[in-house]
Amino acid sequence: MTKHLPKIVAASALLLLLAACAAGGPEARQAASGGPLSLFLLGLWHGIIAPVTLLVELAHRFLPSVVPWTIRMYEPGDPSVLYDLGFYLGLAGGPSIVVRRWG
Repeated sequence: MTKHLPKIVAASALLLLLAACAAGGPEARQAASGGPLSLFLLGLWHGIIAPVTLLVELAHRFLPSVVPWTIRMYEPGDPSVLYDLGFYLGLAGGPSIVVRRWG
């Protein structure tokens, strides 16, 4: 058990960090108001963490007592092409980079 404890703690910390940067919160709206580059980078980040936020969003929808916070997979208030471009590039490239690195 103690052999796997650092990995469990690291994975939990990573999930909390990813959830803190998810779309739909006031922090994401504030970050998106910084200009075109920040919109693109925010979209890229939301695309990279999209698989995790989808699982959290589904867990919140079906088990609201287990996951008390509401996050979204996509920032609904940003009608920018740069955000969309970053999101799709992150969605296409981000998870595949992580899977290739683990493999």
